[in-house]
Amino acid sequence: MARFNSPIFHFTILFFTFLPLVQASATDGGDFSITDFASDFNLFHQDYSPPAPPPPPPHPPSVSCTDDLDGVGDLDATCQIVNDLNLTRDVYISGKGNFYVLPGVRFHCPIPGCSITVNITGNFSLGTNSSIVTGAFELASHNASFLNGSVVNTTGLAGNPPPETSGTPQGVAGAGGGHGGRGACCLLDDTKLPEDVWGGDAYSWSSLQKPCSYGSRGGTTSKEADYGGLGGGKVSMDVVGTVVVEGSILADGGDGGTKGGGGSGGSIHIIASKMTGSGRISACGGNGYGGGGGGRVSVNVFSRHYDPEIFVHGGSSFGCPKNAGAAGTLYDAVPRSLIVSNHNISTDTETLLLEFPNQPLWTNVYIQNNARASVPLLWSRVQVEGQISLLCGGKLSFGLAHYASSEFELLAEELLMSDSEMKVYGALRMSVKIFLMWNSTMLIDGGEDVILATSLLEASNLIVLKKSSVIHSNANLGVHGQGLLNLSGPGNLIEAQRLVLSLFYSIHIGLESVLRGPLENATTAVVTPKLHCENQDCPIELHHPPEDCNVNSSLSFTLQICRVEDITVEGLIKGSVVHFHRARTISVQSSGIISASGMGCTGGVGGGHVLSNVGSGGGHGGKGGLGCYNGSCVEGGISYGNANLPCELGSGSGDESLADSTAGGGIIGGSIVHHLVTILL
Repeated sequence: MARFNSPIFHFTILFFTFLPLVQASATDGGDFSITDFASDFNLFHQDYSPPAPPPPPPHPPSVSCTDDLDGVGDLDATCQIVNDLNLTRDVYISGKGNFYVLPGVRFHCPIPGCSITVNITGNFSLGTNSSIVTGAFELASHNASFLNGSVVNTTGLAGNPPPETSGTPQGVAGAGGGHGGRGACCLLDDTKLPEDVWGGDAYSWSSLQKPCSYGSRGGTTSKEADYGGLGGGKVSMDVVGTVVVEGSILADGGDGGTKGGGGSGGSIHIIASKMTGSGRISACGGNGYGGGGGGRVSVNVFSRHYDPEIFVHGGSSFGCPKNAGAAGTLYDAVPRSLIVSNHNISTDTETLLLEFPNQPLWTNVYIQNNARASVPLLWSRVQVEGQISLLCGGKLSFGLAHYASSEFELLAEELLMSDSEMKVYGALRMSVKIFLMWNSTMLIDGGEDVILATSLLEASNLIVLKKSSVIHSNANLGVHGQGLLNLSGPGNLIEAQRLVLSLFYSIHIGLESVLRGPLENATTAVVTPKLHCENQDCPIELHHPPEDCNVNSSLSFTLQICRVEDITVEGLIKGSVVHFHRARTISVQSSGIISASGMGCTGGVGGGHVLSNVGSGGGHGGKGGLGCYNGSCVEGGISYGNANLPCELGSGSGDESLADSTAGGGIIGGSIVHHLVTILL
């Protein structure tokens, strides 16, 4: 009998066996086929892409130049508006030609939310002293000119802000509306901090690069009438060539007077190849009993200098003149820079910074001219490619003042602080290349949480403090770098409960500058270093310290300088346990001091004694002195310690409960294994 072992034969048998089943299935249900199966199978081997969003609604038909706008010419050639026009509805203007509003002409639709859209292929011109007043103005053209005295004004003509936003404040406090920045609310409760109270909240952070939201109305001071100013409108321009701004482009919030809060600024978005002129672009908050918050402006212009001026500051508060509305946001798209500026107007109200980092990463963030910015999240990373700059009264805070339980990361090439302040409620992890401070303050409140009690500041190239700058932490602080740490001149200070400076090639403590750990008036909080006051044995880490130079709360150091080549002291280094590890040279100039005086134990092994208001001295290397009064004497503290290798804390007068009790000296020392090469006194 012949045998067929060919694979082709077996495949043929299987194919003809399977084919009737497929045909039967197709005949019965009509739903299955090999091609359908292959098509479904391919779905699992393709990248999933969500369905496209529905297209935007089409524009209505364009109006006519002559019939609807009472103009001269044609929109496909040149249309000129020669007479004042008062519109009562939205207008869409489209054509292939030019559109000119002649000098002195008023082209108005003064109804909140009314929209004027100009979409032309040619050029647009708003003539000298002419005006467009509307709730929303949208322009697309080849070139655009806004000549001297002209104005596009959407002030106080906002439509409805985005749903589910809280830009309009509740109640009858007369607070300002919010948008790019919070609205101001005048503080009436003395138990609260100024930054605890605000009016309308900020919104539309996620769209600040392409802002398109209306501003919000301010609050009122009456239950019978709404006196709040309306929010600012919105302006959008997409110009292929050049925009000339000699006039004004306004989306300010409306004023609320003395009985209502100011409305918040609206939105302005400009795209062009070039922008020139000495005009004004503004989305500021309105003035009122409480000032409105600034709006949002974005400028995407390849060639632009500093003119025209752009403003997004908060409105003035008549009820509390020192607390204007918070600044809005200005985004410069070409350098990818965010600018928060309050135009040197004083405020306690904050601009919220949310959802960092952005992709692509922003290059710079500037907080300046009395603006206050806040990152209120429980955890956040503020990351940019270039600079974070706090300038001219700018203030930046992380976390909430009453809940120091947050953790933050700050990453940039440079952190520049000039006449400014940074507050951190929780822990900060900072990593930059250059950190410069000029008359500025960084305050870190570590709270009572041991886990969040350590902050780390790393600047790989350079840290410089000048003009009485201060870095203060009420918890543990590590300052790391690979270059220079320079406290230059009087008043500069770095202090913490436990302070570790490490990995710099050089540290220079200038004249009247200070390094201190722990704080001068250290409390008994959980983050306060515990001194080994009752221990006669030397802590092993004093002579054999860890090599990693990390901040370690279990070690006895209160101030350690670790793995630093050269240390120059013209000012003051002061701590309870001051330790130098792997340092090569210490040079203490004639004005310089390294001190642990009075930083040891109040009691201690050799603590003095108090009896009937008579106290004796503490002992250490020698016995403490007697305390005598009217023939009655109290023995002094005992002598203790190793004369050949002293490493014990000095003892104090004894009774810590007495207001006039005093402490002994602390410890200044270094590693036994890694000796100093040179010490110059």
